[in-house]
Amino acid sequence: MSRRTSSFTSPPSPSSSTASSSFSAVSSFSRNGQTLRLFSALFYAASSFLIIVVNKTVLTTYRFPSYTFLGIGQMAFTIIVLYMAKLCKAVSFQDFDKSLPRKIFPLPLLYVGNHVTGLGSTKKLSLPMFTVLRKFTIILTMIMEAKILRKTFSTQLVCSVLAIVFGALVAASSDLAFDPEGYTFVLLNDVFTAANGVYTKKKLGIEGLGKYGILFYNAFIIIIPTAVASAYSGDMEKAIAFQGWLSLSFVLFFLLSCVMGFILMYSIVLCSYYNSALTTTVIGAIKNVAVAYIGMFIGGDYVFSWPNFVGLNICISGGLMYSYLTFHSSSSTQTVTQDEDKLRVHVVEELRDSAENQTLSDAVKPTI
Repeated sequence: MSRRTSSFTSPPSPSSSTASSSFSAVSSFSRNGQTLRLFSALFYAASSFLIIVVNKTVLTTYRFPSYTFLGIGQMAFTIIVLYMAKLCKAVSFQDFDKSLPRKIFPLPLLYVGNHVTGLGSTKKLSLPMFTVLRKFTIILTMIMEAKILRKTFSTQLVCSVLAIVFGALVAASSDLAFDPEGYTFVLLNDVFTAANGVYTKKKLGIEGLGKYGILFYNAFIIIIPTAVASAYSGDMEKAIAFQGWLSLSFVLFFLLSCVMGFILMYSIVLCSYYNSALTTTVIGAIKNVAVAYIGMFIGGDYVFSWPNFVGLNICISGGLMYSYLTFHSSSSTQTVTQDEDKLRVHVVEELRDSAENQTLSDAVKPTI
């Protein structure tokens, strides 16, 4: 009777290497995705802050008479930059065809509404009050995301939103520089901003449009009707006759506003692409912390009162709490997902190793 035994070491399983490589790729992608989310959010915050300061300088400090004409300049700059970029093949988006208006509607209407009401409210309200009343955009975005995108929100998030709105109401209740037209403009701007953010998120998934297509065709479709309306109302004539065109500093600020208009719209689309419309709105609220406090010292149009100051701080506190809950929940969800991926890979490897060991055990059985 002879006994044959086999002693060997099993080579690493190809599937094991594949599973490890796949998990490493997923982890790397998750980290890169988180970085892009954070970068796009910070980019939007910086752009939103800077354009408010620049527009406030053009419309208030230099007393430029037409915020509509300023909006037309921002649209024209967007069209020129993106068209030249497409010619140079730096960006790509579909050419105009009969299907495009159906794809992009109602974004152009929301775009021009957001532009005009935003510039109008910037001109007619003090900088801190403008930023306070803009907080209503958050709750409007939440409502629209629930209705249009079918999203749900936790009780803590809803409470933080209510705190933001309550703070805004307290601050606005004692506004000694109350301007009914300015309040109307900024509340309409809240509606347009919320709707624009939600529909932008929805339209980003449509084939052929993409980030650059949405920016280009929004401006392209709406610039001519806006220019015609401005000319018909006499608004364009006032802008052209403005004496400040002889001032080099004003021209530079006007051009800077046009550039910042394009950058802001790009940052909004980029932030909505990597995040949600609600996250984009939250970032805007956090940005307003800097705008509100700086506006107390520059601009010369802030009227101090304790209710306004207390309400502003309640509003800011609610925004910070809301941002913490949003990003903390996102981070926790990502960590749990990664842990689940690790556990899944580990279980699969254990099952595979058990099967291989059983096969090897059968292969080395004694032969009589």
